[in-house]
Amino acid sequence: MAKLELIATATFGLEAVVKREIQDLGYTVIKSEDAKITYIGNEEAVARSNLWLRCADRVLLKMGEFRAETFTDLFEQTKALPWEEWIPLDGKIVVNGTSVKSKLFSISDCQKIIKKAVIERLKETYPVEHFPETGPLYSIKMTMLKDVAVITIDTSGPGLHKRGYRAADVAAPIKETLAAAMVKLSFWNPDRVLIDPFCGSGTIPIEAAMIGKNIAPGLSRKFVSETWPQISPEIWKKARTEAFKAVRNDVNLRIYGFDIDGKAVSASRVNAVQAGLSDDISFRRQAFSDLTINDDYTVIITNPPYGERIGEKKDIDRIYKDMNSKMSANGTLSLYLITADKSFEAAMKFRKTDRRRKLYNGRIETTYYQYYGEKPPKK
Repeated sequence: MAKLELIATATFGLEAVVKREIQDLGYTVIKSEDAKITYIGNEEAVARSNLWLRCADRVLLKMGEFRAETFTDLFEQTKALPWEEWIPLDGKIVVNGTSVKSKLFSISDCQKIIKKAVIERLKETYPVEHFPETGPLYSIKMTMLKDVAVITIDTSGPGLHKRGYRAADVAAPIKETLAAAMVKLSFWNPDRVLIDPFCGSGTIPIEAAMIGKNIAPGLSRKFVSETWPQISPEIWKKARTEAFKAVRNDVNLRIYGFDIDGKAVSASRVNAVQAGLSDDISFRRQAFSDLTINDDYTVIITNPPYGERIGEKKDIDRIYKDMNSKMSANGTLSLYLITADKSFEAAMKFRKTDRRRKLYNGRIETTYYQYYGEKPPKK
């Protein structure tokens, strides 16, 4: 198999999590930067990365990186890349781009030049003047930063957060990739109770159950590179078979989702059924104030209401008061909470935050607060 340079893109703040996921798959990371991790793989790595990366946004095939201060530079160096190795005669070519602090700031012009360069290169392989573009999609992306262009092809298609189970939704849902990262950044394991008292459409409990049962997040969806002739169906079949065999059906999970909104609970149940996890998660309509925690070493992972989601400050203040009370009453209870509310930490009187991390929920800047309860005794 060919040696490929791949890039996993990530939300700001999740680079370390995605890097660890790539290394756990057995691939060598060669560079970790803001919002992207570059690593070495092959055609099989394209399939396995798309199937298994829980916290990455996309998997890109890196075609080249070069300095381009003029449109001539951009054209000639793009044309020099081996596009014929990937794009067939009928390949559909779409070009997108971004430019930051660069002389070539016109995105539309850059896109036209890149596509022209790709076509001119392909004409050297395919003896035609017109390309039908009726076949598989090849979405080329140019990222220009300080006059350095990175040219890639998207292997994922729709973003990796689209697992395929979210059939029902609620207002202000958390992205699946971020929910998975919240679980992975916690000390929860399948032996401990997990509660999301503000579960919304059930994303955090569902992602936790998928992690607990070792279900590859991409197992129920398709990827654009599955249509590419360069990556054989046998490679995808092998990767999917490997993922199916890795599922742990012997795990007994205790995961609970609660919400005061009945529509949210209904949406959670629908999504859990879609994910094949309805027997692993219990959803119930219940106010946070009525929540009783009976198990020691319970882990709460949640995305509670805040200013962007509800407008009543008194409701938020009541939630924080209840949270202080529950955390103070149980020293074994752990809390992992994401919020954009800058007043949250000051409102938590029960003790200091053990760790905080800046993350983005969509375009909203948030902080992930971590409060570690007592550790359970070693078995």
